[in-house]
Amino acid sequence: MSRRSIVIVGAGHAGVQAAASLREEGSDDAITLLSAERDLPYQRPPLSKAFLKGAMDLAGLPLRAEQFYREKNIDLRLGVAATRIDLAAKRIELAHGPAEPFDHLILALGARSRPFALPGVELDGVLSLRNIADAQAIRERLGAGRRVVVVGAGFIGLEIAATALALSGAVTVIEIADRPLGRAVSPLTSDFFRDAHRAFGASFRFGVGVAAIEGVGGTVTAVVLTDGERLEADVVIVGVGVFAEDRLAREAGLESKDGVIVDEHLVSSNPAVSAIGDGARFPQHSVRQALRLESVQNAVDQGRATARRLMGKPEPYRALPWFWSDQGDLKLQIAGLSHRVDRWTLRGDPQSRAFAAFGFAGPTLAAVETVNRGADHMAARRIIGGGLPLTPEEAADPAFDLRKLALSVKA
Repeated sequence: MSRRSIVIVGAGHAGVQAAASLREEGSDDAITLLSAERDLPYQRPPLSKAFLKGAMDLAGLPLRAEQFYREKNIDLRLGVAATRIDLAAKRIELAHGPAEPFDHLILALGARSRPFALPGVELDGVLSLRNIADAQAIRERLGAGRRVVVVGAGFIGLEIAATALALSGAVTVIEIADRPLGRAVSPLTSDFFRDAHRAFGASFRFGVGVAAIEGVGGTVTAVVLTDGERLEADVVIVGVGVFAEDRLAREAGLESKDGVIVDEHLVSSNPAVSAIGDGARFPQHSVRQALRLESVQNAVDQGRATARRLMGKPEPYRALPWFWSDQGDLKLQIAGLSHRVDRWTLRGDPQSRAFAAFGFAGPTLAAVETVNRGADHMAARRIIGGGLPLTPEEAADPAFDLRKLALSVKA
């Protein structure tokens, strides 16, 4: 195989893993890793958890030490934004400097915050969380007595709410739906986290949105809800979801729909371009539809799969999705996808703050949500991934040995 030029745009979990896996697979290709950010590529999950509450500092965030990129001969370029893909010439134009030629291009651009266009959104103290700078700005504003309004009761919103409460803030969460985590978890798990956050000290406003954000002297002072209620605020955190960062792909003519559309090998509509991570829309076999997944596991596994394909070891992407979220003393872990689930079965007692919800699509176990039950989560990943038979009655029976069943999967 002749030496190729492989350019990776985006240095998050997916892009860094793709570069690292290419070297692990024996590639001697020229690898260029472009990042629009100036920070060494870093972990995203701690930004709303350990880093935000001060349990981790900047030194703990990098995915790899700077030395790694030098030793692996990966040309990491920080603060270099890609501006245009020229597919005909097979080169990518940059905000500064000459265009970068490629034999294969990997797009790992992730996602961007959903626009929140309301009066007052420009005020100082109105923030969202996508990068280190955002996390630092939020961390500086949290603390005892601070009035925090969180807009959106998804994973990021609730993680930030829990952190703000742990730092003795006063927190109100606004959610347009009728429950938290409504698109992500079962009603049972959703209800549990609603009650848990109330016990932490949070207040909720469900079924309402934000009409306006008020301020004095350019700084936020209050949030006005669509039902007329006015909430005083020292800081407002907006977490209303994300869009795929697929502008470059769309402008280049690559097929995209809130994410670069790829096939089961993560190849775009142009064979010289792959797309991976949060910004890729791929055929998910277990739910029989194309979708995007926003998770570290998916980003990392797609990076590995793409590297193997480029090294002559193509396999359809079939990795089992799994996720996690830390909220206060609660660790939520999810294995599988619940899109087709029509029955939930409970194992354990939510009152004990440790339980599991097993989701079945017909007779097949499709998803498992666990709270503070890491062993059940690990067993669920093997059971779902291995296609092992499990009935709802067995799942609910505390005497049934999930670990034994999980270990029957052949490695």
